[in-house]
Amino acid sequence: MKLLRISHLGIASPTLQEAMERLEKIFGIQAEHIEEIADQKVRTAFYSVGESSLEYLESTDPEGPVGKFLEKKGPGIHHLAFEVDDVDAAVKELLEKGVRMIDKAPRKGAHGNRIAFIHPAETGGVLIEVCQPEKH
Repeated sequence: MKLLRISHLGIASPTLQEAMERLEKIFGIQAEHIEEIADQKVRTAFYSVGESSLEYLESTDPEGPVGKFLEKKGPGIHHLAFEVDDVDAAVKELLEKGVRMIDKAPRKGAHGNRIAFIHPAETGGVLIEVCQPEKH
C-alpha cells in the first residue's frame, strides 16, 4: 500500500451551519463542497487547506456513525484520512495482515471517493480512513 498524502481531517460538529460560521469568522474561509451521504447518515462540508482538506461532519440520524460519535465523545476530531494509490489493494493488504477493519470492502464516500475505515482499536484509538479519489 502506498500512502500518497493526508487527504483530510474529519471533524464532527453538531451542525454544519455552526461550524461553517465559525470557520468563516476565524479564518475567513468558506466551504467549497457540501454533500449529503445518505448511507453514512451524514452531511459534509469540505474546506481546502494547502494540499489537504478539513471535512466537517453533521449527523443526519442520531443512530448513524457520526450521531453515535457525537453522543459518546462530543464535537471534535472524528477521523484522519490517508489517500492511497489503490484502495482495493490497501484493504486486501490490511486484511491479510490481520488488521481489524470496519469496512471489508471499499464503499462510496464524499466526492465519489472510494473509502474504507480501519477500526480505531488497531490505531491507538484513532479512526483512520483510506481513500482513493474518483477517477475522471
